[in-house]
Amino acid sequence: MGYIPRMGYEPTDIFATLADPTRLRLLMLLTRAPSLCVCHLVEAMQEPQPKLSKHLGVLREMGLVSDERRAQWVHYSLKSDLPAWVRQVIEAAAQAADGQAPFKKDAARLAKRLAASCSRAA
Repeated sequence: MGYIPRMGYEPTDIFATLADPTRLRLLMLLTRAPSLCVCHLVEAMQEPQPKLSKHLGVLREMGLVSDERRAQWVHYSLKSDLPAWVRQVIEAAAQAADGQAPFKKDAARLAKRLAASCSRAA
């Protein structure tokens, strides 16, 4: 898709980014945890890692998410310095999506995966 990063957040660019179902699903999951590994996202969404990495790259280019490499995995989170209106749009979308397919199933699989990760670490 090839977005050119801009200074600032243009509403048309943000809404175009959110209009993609895969990117919207990713953002909805990222609202549920401070940071998620790509492996968590792959399992929650049941999509191939290359596909999700491509869409996460678009979200990063748009300034919506940040990434951090930890060993072989990359962890993603919502940018902490998003403009208030962008954060409000994402939060409103998360509330609207809560309980609807496919977001509900993604959230359930993520919760199960995170619970398993935490129990193994204990």
